Amino acid sequence: MSYTGDVVKGGPADVRELEGLTIAKLEVGDFGNNAYLVRCTETGDGLLIDAAAEPDRLIELIGDMPISAIVTTHQHQDHWLALAEVAAATGATPIAHPLDAPALPVRSREVEHGDRVTVGVRSLEVVHLRGHTPGSIALHYPGHIFTGDSLFPGGVGNTQKDPERFDQLYTDVVERIFDRFPDETWVYPGHGKDTTLGVERPALPEWRARGW
Repeated sequence: MSYTGDVVKGGPADVRELEGLTIAKLEVGDFGNNAYLVRCTETGDGLLIDAAAEPDRLIELIGDMPISAIVTTHQHQDHWLALAEVAAATGATPIAHPLDAPALPVRSREVEHGDRVTVGVRSLEVVHLRGHTPGSIALHYPGHIFTGDSLFPGGVGNTQKDPERFDQLYTDVVERIFDRFPDETWVYPGHGKDTTLGVERPALPEWRARGW
């Protein structure tokens, strides 16, 4: 497998070919944000996950093929700085959870936990992960999960040293991700390198004990 998920600012996208989908990962902006272009190989339809920054580069990545939707994983500004411009250029429908959607610069179609987002003839499941923000979501496709800022290599997302928020996020990540999906599930985070659930699973008790 040539895909590593290792990308750098200003560098090319890393592209992964799956049965039914391709995934292109690109680093954009000044905060090491990852944007992901998921495309159905049967229809050519695309889905952009986090129009974080550098709209020109994202539009170039999308190219002449259509995208029908742009999912914003959560309300923090570094994940949507290019959203309005990319949505206007492509005609794609913005999508977000209702608890975070009001903070976005464009009106979004709202999705809840367990809903599905379609891309061509494929679909991804919405997983609501409360704690980093109230309306943070992940997108799951069998064997693959896009986690925004809720799960990274080495721990869950930042909960501002708030024990209640950490407890909620840790519980959601365990119950809604680790308890449901197998170790080989590939994790595509909102910043930095990829990982797998199998690599991270042994550290869950350590994360719980340290509280972050």
